[in-house]
Amino acid sequence: MTNKYYEFFCPVKVIAGKAALEHIPYELTGMAAKRPMIVTDKGVRAAGLLDPVISACEESGLEIVSIYDDVPPDSSTGVVRDIAGIYRAEKCDSIIAVGGGSAIDTAKAVNILVSEGGDDIAAYSGAGVLKHPLKPFFVVPTTAGTGSEVTAVAVIADTEKHVKLPFTSSFLLPNAAIIDPRMTLTLPPHITAATGMDAMTHAIEAFTCMAKNPLSDAYATAAIKKISTSLLSVMENPKDADGRLELAQASTMAGIAFSNSMVGLVHALGHATGAICQLPHGLCMSLYLPYVLEYNIESIREPLGELLLYLDGPDVYAATPAARRAEASISTIRRMRDALYKHCQLPRTLKETGKVVEAQLDQIAELALDDGAIMFNPKEVTREDAREVLRRAWA
Repeated sequence: MTNKYYEFFCPVKVIAGKAALEHIPYELTGMAAKRPMIVTDKGVRAAGLLDPVISACEESGLEIVSIYDDVPPDSSTGVVRDIAGIYRAEKCDSIIAVGGGSAIDTAKAVNILVSEGGDDIAAYSGAGVLKHPLKPFFVVPTTAGTGSEVTAVAVIADTEKHVKLPFTSSFLLPNAAIIDPRMTLTLPPHITAATGMDAMTHAIEAFTCMAKNPLSDAYATAAIKKISTSLLSVMENPKDADGRLELAQASTMAGIAFSNSMVGLVHALGHATGAICQLPHGLCMSLYLPYVLEYNIESIREPLGELLLYLDGPDVYAATPAARRAEASISTIRRMRDALYKHCQLPRTLKETGKVVEAQLDQIAELALDDGAIMFNPKEVTREDAREVLRRAWA
């Protein structure tokens, strides 16, 4: 499974730790930015998460010119157009995205419009369309899951045409990602669990899929170790700032890993299920992970077995015969999911979600086969194979 040729690229500056937010003004002034706009959502603002960001800027004499806090859970082309209009009217010169995947994707798209001009974001969709660096852009993630702060992609819904527009360009990457434990301390349990498992899936798929490479492997294994060590303890003790920081860093590291090695069938099924049944992405990742690993097991026995060391520690790894390690890795993931189910009812099967009917499985299988992620799955997937994995994940 080794790749003779690979590319690895992550030019995002990571600023992490207990006073990371206070460094934002320094980063802005270093890029001659004086009039930042914050892009966020109602939930983030209501949780008081903007306060430390705003006070950090004000203490340095930087004025936040505009705050847009109405990003919806699934961002759309109309929202992007509206924000770009405000940015121009207020003569802003930089963007700070504060939020989860949706706020970050929205801000990436806004940055395209305000940098390149025009009102039609669809004109820039696809890969390789952008040819120039965009305006100064900083991201403060408030969930420890998506890894959007280090990925060169954004997805925006075109509500009129009912399609999701993908954008891919290294110019979408922010100038810096600011990872501060204060931003995730108030995450509710079910979101902590789902986003933690989202990052775990990013890392495991990065490590077991076709495009794995030595650099992405290093980020993936480190992320898996952090999540295995910290996720359940943060569920027990949500105000544990050290544990929260571990999970946030793990999410960023998993993001760097999968954006440089791709993902596989878990993501293909997850994207399809999200689209058809409107289930959150992280929940789908956690749900499908063990079933897909079981499907792939004969193609990934070696790397999956190696992951036991990071999933369950050196003692268990050493005590488990090499031939049993891949299965032991899957058992460990299942135990973790059972514990999360006890904590916050994070579903382990499609039936447990209460939002999927058995009749939809064929439709999910169809859509998953058209997903780009399926090309990097280590084992070929037919419609019948996808259907079988879904049958197992049903109940």
